[in-house]
Amino acid sequence: MNRTGEVLNAGERFPLFGIRRAWSGAAMLERHGHRLGLWLALGAAFGFSFKAIFVKLAYSVPQAVPVDAVTLLSLRMVFALPVFLWVGFQSSRAAPPLARRDWLLLTALGLLGYYGASILDFVGLRYITAGLERLILFTYPTLTVMIGVLFMGKKLSRREVAALVLSYAGIGLAFAHDLEFAGETRVVLLGAAFVFASSLSYAFYLAGSAPMIQRLGAARFTALAMLVSTGATQLHFFATQPLTALVQPLPVYAYGAAMALFSTVLPVFMQSAAIRRIGSARAVLIGTIGPMLTIFFGWWLLAEPISLAQIAGTGLVLVGVLLVSRR
Repeated sequence: MNRTGEVLNAGERFPLFGIRRAWSGAAMLERHGHRLGLWLALGAAFGFSFKAIFVKLAYSVPQAVPVDAVTLLSLRMVFALPVFLWVGFQSSRAAPPLARRDWLLLTALGLLGYYGASILDFVGLRYITAGLERLILFTYPTLTVMIGVLFMGKKLSRREVAALVLSYAGIGLAFAHDLEFAGETRVVLLGAAFVFASSLSYAFYLAGSAPMIQRLGAARFTALAMLVSTGATQLHFFATQPLTALVQPLPVYAYGAAMALFSTVLPVFMQSAAIRRIGSARAVLIGTIGPMLTIFFGWWLLAEPISLAQIAGTGLVLVGVLLVSRR
Protein backbone atom coordinates (compact mmCIF):
# COMPACT_ATOMS: atom_id res chain seq x y z
CA MET A 1 0.00 0.00 0.00
CA ASN A 2 1.16 3.60 -0.53
CA ARG A 3 0.91 6.41 1.98
CA THR A 4 -2.74 7.08 1.11
CA GLY A 5 -3.68 3.45 1.65
CA GLU A 6 -4.09 2.52 -2.02
CA VAL A 7 -2.98 -0.94 -3.11
CA LEU A 8 -0.08 -0.89 -5.55
CA ASN A 9 0.03 -3.33 -8.46
CA ALA A 10 2.99 -5.61 -9.05
CA GLY A 11 4.62 -3.29 -11.56
CA GLU A 12 4.48 -0.35 -9.09
CA ARG A 13 5.66 -2.38 -6.07
CA PHE A 14 8.32 -4.23 -8.01
CA PRO A 15 9.32 -2.11 -11.04
CA LEU A 16 11.79 -4.70 -12.33
CA PHE A 17 9.10 -7.40 -12.22
CA GLY A 18 6.75 -5.18 -14.20
CA ILE A 19 9.39 -4.48 -16.84
CA ARG A 20 10.17 -8.17 -17.13
CA ARG A 21 6.51 -9.04 -17.50
CA ALA A 22 6.02 -6.38 -20.19
CA TRP A 23 9.18 -7.50 -21.97
CA SER A 24 8.02 -11.12 -21.79
CA GLY A 25 4.69 -10.21 -23.38
CA ALA A 26 6.39 -8.21 -26.15
CA ALA A 27 8.81 -11.07 -26.79
CA MET A 28 5.91 -13.53 -27.05
CA LEU A 29 4.15 -11.27 -29.56
CA GLU A 30 7.37 -10.88 -31.53
CA ARG A 31 7.92 -14.66 -31.62
CA HIS A 32 4.31 -15.19 -32.69
CA GLY A 33 4.66 -12.59 -35.45
CA HIS A 34 7.93 -14.14 -36.60
CA ARG A 35 6.41 -17.63 -36.72
CA LEU A 36 3.40 -16.31 -38.61
CA GLY A 37 5.73 -14.57 -41.06
CA LEU A 38 7.57 -17.82 -41.73
CA TRP A 39 4.31 -19.64 -42.45
CA LEU A 40 3.11 -16.81 -44.70
CA ALA A 41 6.36 -16.90 -46.70
CA LEU A 42 6.10 -20.67 -47.03
CA GLY A 43 2.49 -20.36 -48.20
CA ALA A 44 3.47 -17.72 -50.76
CA ALA A 45 6.25 -19.95 -52.11
CA PHE A 46 3.80 -22.84 -52.39
CA GLY A 47 1.25 -20.71 -54.25
CA PHE A 48 3.76 -19.24 -56.70
CA SER A 49 5.31 -22.65 -57.38
CA PHE A 50 1.93 -24.18 -58.19
CA LYS A 51 1.17 -21.69 -60.99
CA ALA A 52 3.07 -23.70 -63.61
CA ILE A 53 1.23 -26.86 -62.50
CA PHE A 54 -2.17 -25.21 -63.02
CA VAL A 55 -1.10 -24.00 -66.48
CA LYS A 56 0.13 -27.45 -67.55
CA LEU A 57 -3.04 -29.09 -66.19
CA ALA A 58 -5.22 -26.63 -68.14
CA TYR A 59 -3.25 -27.33 -71.33
CA SER A 60 -3.77 -31.07 -70.85
CA VAL A 61 -7.60 -30.90 -70.59
CA PRO A 62 -8.88 -33.06 -73.47
CA GLN A 63 -10.77 -31.08 -76.14
CA ALA A 64 -10.70 -30.59 -79.90
CA VAL A 65 -8.62 -27.39 -79.68
CA PRO A 66 -6.55 -27.03 -76.47
CA VAL A 67 -6.85 -23.73 -74.64
CA ASP A 68 -4.27 -21.17 -75.80
CA ALA A 69 -2.00 -19.04 -73.62
CA VAL A 70 -3.86 -15.74 -74.21
CA THR A 71 -7.26 -17.20 -73.29
CA LEU A 72 -5.89 -18.91 -70.19
CA LEU A 73 -4.15 -15.73 -69.01
CA SER A 74 -7.36 -13.77 -69.70
CA LEU A 75 -9.33 -16.16 -67.48
CA ARG A 76 -6.74 -15.89 -64.71
CA MET A 77 -6.84 -12.09 -64.76
CA VAL A 78 -10.65 -11.87 -64.89
CA PHE A 79 -11.02 -14.20 -61.90
CA ALA A 80 -8.47 -12.16 -59.89
CA LEU A 81 -9.88 -8.78 -60.97
CA PRO A 82 -12.55 -8.27 -58.23
CA VAL A 83 -10.00 -8.59 -55.44
CA PHE A 84 -7.57 -6.11 -56.95
CA LEU A 85 -10.39 -3.68 -57.80
CA TRP A 86 -11.43 -3.70 -54.15
CA VAL A 87 -7.85 -3.34 -52.86
CA GLY A 88 -7.13 -0.55 -55.35
CA PHE A 89 -10.29 1.32 -54.34
CA GLN A 90 -9.67 0.95 -50.61
CA SER A 91 -6.01 1.95 -50.80
CA SER A 92 -6.69 4.96 -53.05
CA ARG A 93 -9.64 6.53 -51.20
CA ALA A 94 -7.59 8.66 -48.81
CA ALA A 95 -4.44 8.81 -50.96
CA PRO A 96 -3.44 11.79 -53.11
CA PRO A 97 -4.16 11.49 -56.84
CA LEU A 98 -1.41 10.21 -59.10
CA ALA A 99 0.56 12.57 -61.28
CA ARG A 100 0.82 12.00 -65.03
CA ARG A 101 4.40 10.71 -64.63
CA ASP A 102 3.21 8.20 -62.03
CA TRP A 103 0.51 6.90 -64.38
CA LEU A 104 3.00 6.50 -67.21
CA LEU A 105 5.48 4.60 -65.03
CA LEU A 106 2.72 2.52 -63.47
CA THR A 107 1.41 1.58 -66.93
CA ALA A 108 4.88 0.59 -68.15
CA LEU A 109 5.53 -1.53 -65.05
CA GLY A 110 2.09 -3.17 -65.22
CA LEU A 111 2.75 -4.14 -68.84
CA LEU A 112 6.15 -5.58 -67.94
CA GLY A 113 5.32 -7.39 -64.72
CA TYR A 114 1.86 -8.91 -64.80
CA TYR A 115 1.09 -8.85 -68.51
CA GLY A 116 4.35 -9.25 -70.42
CA ALA A 117 6.03 -11.66 -68.02
CA SER A 118 2.87 -13.77 -67.68
CA ILE A 119 2.06 -14.13 -71.37
CA LEU A 120 5.65 -15.07 -72.22
CA ASP A 121 5.68 -17.60 -69.38
CA PHE A 122 2.37 -19.17 -70.41
CA VAL A 123 3.59 -19.58 -74.00
CA GLY A 124 6.89 -21.10 -72.82
CA LEU A 125 5.11 -23.67 -70.68
CA ARG A 126 3.69 -25.24 -73.85
CA TYR A 127 7.18 -26.46 -74.75
CA ILE A 128 9.11 -27.22 -71.54
CA THR A 129 8.49 -28.91 -68.21
CA ALA A 130 7.16 -27.06 -65.19
CA GLY A 131 10.41 -27.79 -63.33
CA LEU A 132 12.64 -26.18 -65.96
CA GLU A 133 10.23 -23.24 -66.23
CA ARG A 134 10.47 -22.53 -62.52
CA LEU A 135 14.26 -22.71 -62.54
CA ILE A 136 14.55 -20.29 -65.47
CA LEU A 137 12.07 -17.91 -63.85
CA PHE A 138 14.13 -18.03 -60.67
CA THR A 139 16.94 -16.18 -62.47
CA TYR A 140 15.07 -12.90 -61.96
CA PRO A 141 17.13 -11.89 -58.87
CA THR A 142 20.39 -12.20 -60.84
CA LEU A 143 18.83 -10.46 -63.85
CA THR A 144 17.68 -7.62 -61.57
CA VAL A 145 21.28 -7.24 -60.40
CA MET A 146 22.49 -7.10 -64.02
CA ILE A 147 19.89 -4.45 -64.88
CA GLY A 148 21.20 -2.35 -62.00
CA VAL A 149 24.76 -2.72 -63.31
CA LEU A 150 23.92 -1.96 -66.95
CA PHE A 151 21.36 0.81 -66.54
CA MET A 152 21.61 2.22 -62.99
CA GLY A 153 25.35 2.59 -62.50
CA LYS A 154 25.70 -0.14 -59.86
CA LYS A 155 28.84 -2.24 -59.49
CA LEU A 156 29.01 -6.02 -59.69
CA SER A 157 30.56 -7.65 -56.61
CA ARG A 158 32.44 -10.95 -56.56
CA ARG A 159 29.57 -12.58 -54.73
CA GLU A 160 27.13 -11.47 -57.43
CA VAL A 161 29.46 -12.78 -60.16
CA ALA A 162 29.55 -16.14 -58.35
CA ALA A 163 25.74 -16.08 -58.09
CA LEU A 164 25.43 -15.51 -61.84
CA VAL A 165 27.84 -18.35 -62.67
CA LEU A 166 26.11 -20.81 -60.31
CA SER A 167 22.60 -19.89 -61.44
CA TYR A 168 23.26 -20.29 -65.14
CA ALA A 169 25.32 -23.44 -64.65
CA GLY A 170 22.33 -24.89 -62.80
CA ILE A 171 19.96 -23.91 -65.61
CA GLY A 172 22.35 -25.55 -68.07
CA LEU A 173 22.09 -28.85 -66.16
CA ALA A 174 18.29 -28.64 -65.98
CA PHE A 175 18.21 -27.70 -69.65
CA ALA A 176 20.23 -30.81 -70.52
CA HIS A 177 17.71 -32.86 -68.51
CA ASP A 178 14.80 -31.53 -70.59
CA LEU A 179 16.70 -32.13 -73.83
CA GLU A 180 17.38 -35.71 -72.82
CA PHE A 181 13.75 -36.52 -72.11
CA ALA A 182 12.04 -34.29 -74.69
CA GLY A 183 14.18 -35.38 -77.61
CA GLU A 184 13.38 -32.19 -79.61
CA THR A 185 16.08 -29.57 -79.22
CA ARG A 186 14.22 -26.86 -81.13
CA VAL A 187 11.09 -27.19 -78.98
CA VAL A 188 13.01 -27.01 -75.69
CA LEU A 189 15.07 -24.05 -76.95
CA LEU A 190 11.91 -22.20 -77.97
CA GLY A 191 10.20 -22.78 -74.63
CA ALA A 192 13.31 -21.83 -72.65
CA ALA A 193 13.67 -18.61 -74.70
CA PHE A 194 10.08 -17.57 -73.94
CA VAL A 195 10.44 -18.26 -70.20
CA PHE A 196 13.81 -16.48 -70.02
CA ALA A 197 12.20 -13.46 -71.72
CA SER A 198 9.47 -13.68 -69.06
CA SER A 199 12.09 -13.65 -66.29
CA LEU A 200 13.82 -10.66 -67.90
CA SER A 201 10.51 -8.78 -68.16
CA TYR A 202 9.79 -9.47 -64.49
CA ALA A 203 13.30 -8.35 -63.52
CA PHE A 204 12.74 -4.99 -65.27
CA TYR A 205 9.45 -4.74 -63.40
CA LEU A 206 11.19 -5.33 -60.05
CA ALA A 207 14.01 -2.91 -60.82
CA GLY A 208 11.55 -0.11 -61.58
CA SER A 209 8.92 -0.85 -58.95
CA ALA A 210 10.92 0.07 -55.82
CA PRO A 211 10.47 3.88 -56.10
CA MET A 212 6.80 3.46 -57.00
CA ILE A 213 6.18 1.22 -53.97
CA GLN A 214 7.83 3.82 -51.74
CA ARG A 215 5.53 6.55 -53.08
CA LEU A 216 2.27 4.61 -53.37
CA GLY A 217 2.62 1.78 -50.86
CA ALA A 218 2.81 -1.91 -51.70
CA ALA A 219 -0.95 -2.66 -51.70
CA ARG A 220 -1.93 0.31 -53.85
CA PHE A 221 0.90 -0.17 -56.33
CA THR A 222 0.27 -3.93 -56.69
CA ALA A 223 -3.48 -3.45 -57.19
CA LEU A 224 -3.09 -0.66 -59.76
CA ALA A 225 -0.36 -2.53 -61.66
CA MET A 226 -2.62 -5.59 -61.75
CA LEU A 227 -5.48 -3.49 -63.14
CA VAL A 228 -3.21 -2.17 -65.91
CA SER A 229 -2.13 -5.70 -66.69
CA THR A 230 -5.71 -6.98 -66.73
CA GLY A 231 -6.71 -4.27 -69.21
CA ALA A 232 -3.77 -5.11 -71.48
CA THR A 233 -4.57 -8.83 -71.30
CA GLN A 234 -8.18 -8.29 -72.29
CA LEU A 235 -7.17 -6.00 -75.20
CA HIS A 236 -4.76 -8.70 -76.36
CA PHE A 237 -7.49 -11.33 -76.12
CA PHE A 238 -10.12 -9.36 -78.05
CA ALA A 239 -7.57 -8.39 -80.71
CA THR A 240 -6.40 -11.95 -81.38
CA GLN A 241 -9.13 -14.37 -80.27
CA PRO A 242 -12.82 -14.83 -81.09
CA LEU A 243 -15.32 -14.64 -78.24
CA THR A 244 -15.99 -18.35 -78.69
CA ALA A 245 -12.50 -18.97 -77.29
CA LEU A 246 -13.97 -18.23 -73.84
CA VAL A 247 -16.19 -21.30 -74.16
CA GLN A 248 -14.03 -23.88 -72.40
CA PRO A 249 -14.61 -27.13 -70.51
CA LEU A 250 -15.36 -26.76 -66.82
CA PRO A 251 -11.87 -28.01 -65.73
CA VAL A 252 -10.22 -25.12 -67.63
CA TYR A 253 -12.36 -22.60 -65.72
CA ALA A 254 -11.52 -24.40 -62.48
CA TYR A 255 -7.78 -24.26 -63.16
CA GLY A 256 -8.04 -20.59 -64.16
CA ALA A 257 -9.90 -19.72 -60.96
CA ALA A 258 -7.47 -21.75 -58.85
CA MET A 259 -4.56 -20.00 -60.52
CA ALA A 260 -6.13 -16.59 -59.81
CA LEU A 261 -6.81 -17.34 -56.15
CA PHE A 262 -4.02 -19.68 -55.03
CA SER A 263 -1.18 -18.57 -57.37
CA THR A 264 -1.93 -14.85 -57.76
CA VAL A 265 -4.08 -13.13 -55.13
CA LEU A 266 -3.17 -15.09 -51.98
CA PRO A 267 0.61 -15.41 -52.53
CA VAL A 268 0.96 -11.72 -53.49
CA PHE A 269 -0.55 -10.55 -50.21
CA MET A 270 1.01 -13.37 -48.17
CA GLN A 271 4.44 -12.39 -49.47
CA SER A 272 3.88 -8.73 -48.57
CA ALA A 273 2.70 -9.71 -45.07
CA ALA A 274 5.67 -12.05 -44.63
CA ILE A 275 8.17 -9.36 -45.64
CA ARG A 276 6.59 -6.98 -43.14
CA ARG A 277 7.07 -9.54 -40.33
CA ILE A 278 10.39 -11.25 -41.11
CA GLY A 279 12.06 -8.98 -43.68
CA SER A 280 12.77 -9.46 -47.37
CA ALA A 281 15.99 -11.47 -46.85
CA ARG A 282 14.26 -14.25 -44.89
CA ALA A 283 11.28 -14.18 -47.25
CA VAL A 284 13.58 -14.68 -50.24
CA LEU A 285 15.38 -17.46 -48.38
CA ILE A 286 12.12 -19.34 -47.80
CA GLY A 287 11.03 -18.62 -51.38
CA THR A 288 13.94 -20.69 -52.68
CA ILE A 289 11.92 -23.79 -51.86
CA GLY A 290 9.64 -22.87 -54.79
CA PRO A 291 11.55 -24.63 -57.61
CA MET A 292 11.83 -27.81 -55.54
CA LEU A 293 8.08 -27.75 -54.90
CA THR A 294 7.38 -27.26 -58.63
CA ILE A 295 9.67 -30.15 -59.57
CA PHE A 296 8.03 -32.41 -56.97
CA PHE A 297 4.46 -31.56 -58.01
CA GLY A 298 5.44 -31.79 -61.68
CA TRP A 299 6.64 -35.35 -61.03
CA TRP A 300 3.62 -36.24 -58.90
CA LEU A 301 0.77 -34.62 -60.86
CA LEU A 302 2.16 -34.29 -64.39
CA ALA A 303 4.39 -37.39 -64.53
CA GLU A 304 7.41 -35.23 -65.42
CA PRO A 305 10.67 -37.20 -65.02
CA ILE A 306 13.33 -36.26 -62.47
CA SER A 307 17.04 -36.84 -62.96
CA LEU A 308 20.21 -36.24 -60.96
CA ALA A 309 21.19 -33.50 -63.44
CA GLN A 310 17.95 -31.65 -62.71
CA ILE A 311 18.40 -31.98 -58.95
CA ALA A 312 22.00 -30.75 -59.19
CA GLY A 313 20.92 -27.86 -61.42
CA THR A 314 18.21 -26.91 -58.94
CA GLY A 315 20.78 -26.85 -56.13
CA LEU A 316 23.11 -24.56 -58.10
CA VAL A 317 20.32 -22.13 -58.97
CA LEU A 318 19.16 -21.96 -55.34
CA VAL A 319 22.71 -21.32 -54.09
CA GLY A 320 23.07 -18.55 -56.68
CA VAL A 321 19.81 -16.92 -55.58
CA LEU A 322 20.83 -17.12 -51.92
CA LEU A 323 24.18 -15.49 -52.68
CA VAL A 324 22.64 -12.57 -54.55
CA SER A 325 19.87 -12.15 -51.93
CA ARG A 326 22.19 -11.86 -48.93
CA ARG A 327 22.88 -8.41 -47.56
